[in-house]
Amino acid sequence: MILNRKVLAWALYDWANSAFALSVLAVLFPLFLGSYWSAGDSGAMVTARLAWITAAASGIVSILAPVFGTIADAGGYRKRFLLVLALLGAIMTAALGLVAEGDWPWALAFYLMASVGFYSSTVFYDSLIIDVTEPRYYSFVSSLGFALGYLGGAILLGLHVWMLLRPELFGFSSANAVIRFAFVSVGIWWAVFMIPLIAFVPEQKSGIAVAKGAIRAAYAELKKTIRHVRRYRNVVLFLCAYWLYIGAVFTVISMAANYGQRLGFGQQDLVTAFLITNFVGFPATLLYGYFGHRFGPKRGIYFALVVYVAVSTWAVFMTEVRQFYVMAIIIGCVQGGVQGLSRSLYALLIPPDQPGEFFGFYNMVTKFSHVLGPVLVGLAATFTDSPEYVLLVVTPLFIGGGLLLAAINTDANA
Repeated sequence: MILNRKVLAWALYDWANSAFALSVLAVLFPLFLGSYWSAGDSGAMVTARLAWITAAASGIVSILAPVFGTIADAGGYRKRFLLVLALLGAIMTAALGLVAEGDWPWALAFYLMASVGFYSSTVFYDSLIIDVTEPRYYSFVSSLGFALGYLGGAILLGLHVWMLLRPELFGFSSANAVIRFAFVSVGIWWAVFMIPLIAFVPEQKSGIAVAKGAIRAAYAELKKTIRHVRRYRNVVLFLCAYWLYIGAVFTVISMAANYGQRLGFGQQDLVTAFLITNFVGFPATLLYGYFGHRFGPKRGIYFALVVYVAVSTWAVFMTEVRQFYVMAIIIGCVQGGVQGLSRSLYALLIPPDQPGEFFGFYNMVTKFSHVLGPVLVGLAATFTDSPEYVLLVVTPLFIGGGLLLAAINTDANA
């Protein structure tokens, strides 16, 4: 049976932490950074701040991910590490609701720590897929997680939109008060809905022994992992392709709200557009999971990359908010699918006896790719005041990733 208690408990962590990914990372933080914490500063300066702090968080996690993965595998403590890091993220997210107007340095600091908690916890979450289902169901279960994440994130963001439209109904004096409360509610949501994973998901221990000098031992294991990875041609090709295209996907997610804000679109329009993206993403990601299970994940990833290239190019000519809504719908159809199928394709390619180590490496590559796109955006914002370059600069990453993906042989691991 594909669906059981441990699978649903595992997938519910996506429901839990996607509230941060949607409400905070994609929507509220970029908007509030520009309109409240950096009020009066230029749009290009706000874009640069957002891009560089996002790159910094991803850079930190890219260094920590292999250490976390190796240590957790050695002791069988993946759930404990996930708990600590998720609580760090949830607490720092709630703390954003306490930052006063104009205090953008504090906002960036709390956002940095919340992002590190969010991204680092996924090292352990991703690796636990090995413990909850069989390899032939990876595509479906991985996509189920992303789908539940879209639904959960959309439900909470929908509540936030309702509050923004009727703040007095909920006892708030202004829209700014609603947004500050929203950060607190995301932290609570995240903490509460990770409980099923902690309670019901099992985890296996590996044969790696890390007793003394854990950090040194972890990087020794990283070197060993790199040597292992080099023996798996398909894994190397996938990670190179993934590094390019997932960095571009992440940049679209994290910079889209700032892009719409700089084009002059209203705050409520932008929040509603992201809400639409997630409600569309729920059924679309489930369909992607079925498609990947039926025809293989590569084809689904190809289709998503073609869509992203088209949308990123089209965004350069965007002038009306209705076009932003159309873009939100289109991206919602492919965003969860490309992430879910990428995770399942990687799980099929790696050796099954060291999931934490290999997924630690996978998450290191993921976060290092998250540095690439924001750095390109940060450079574009530094040298030009034209917001169109925010999305256009990442288009070559989609194309390069797709070309490398074509060389992977999914019928063999060597």
